[in-house]
Amino acid sequence: MFPIGINSYLNGGVVIGVAVSFVYILTGTHATQSSIFTTTLSYFTKLPFFQRQVYLDSRVWRLYFASGVILGALVYTLTISPDGFWVTGLPLWKLGLGGFLVGFGTRLSRGCTSGHGISGLASLSVTSLYAVITFIGMGIITVIVVRTAGL
Repeated sequence: MFPIGINSYLNGGVVIGVAVSFVYILTGTHATQSSIFTTTLSYFTKLPFFQRQVYLDSRVWRLYFASGVILGALVYTLTISPDGFWVTGLPLWKLGLGGFLVGFGTRLSRGCTSGHGISGLASLSVTSLYAVITFIGMGIITVIVVRTAGL
């Protein structure tokens, strides 16, 4: 079930849990990737949705948070990852389509998998529970359809 052992998964879970807890304790806000992305867009677009006060008030620390996520992945890639930087054989159009669908789903569900799955469930949000059930259910259905179609 865990071909490379369970320790890296346990360590990652502990680090994520501690990091999310620190963000909540220090800011009173959930550390969710979709809100960080939305807040970052407030720097680049003047559309009213992105210029709401809640985004403007928190965009500095969220920019640091997003930078830390990117830099953490870069440090891992350069120091630990045995596969290097680019580890997918998928064509760019499939990655782009997948990114669009994930972004659409994130807006539709008013949050991302990390927001609902980590922060939302930790705060006992019923809405997040429904979202996580939907994410997992649709993931299972997608795998079945893709495998059945032979893709």
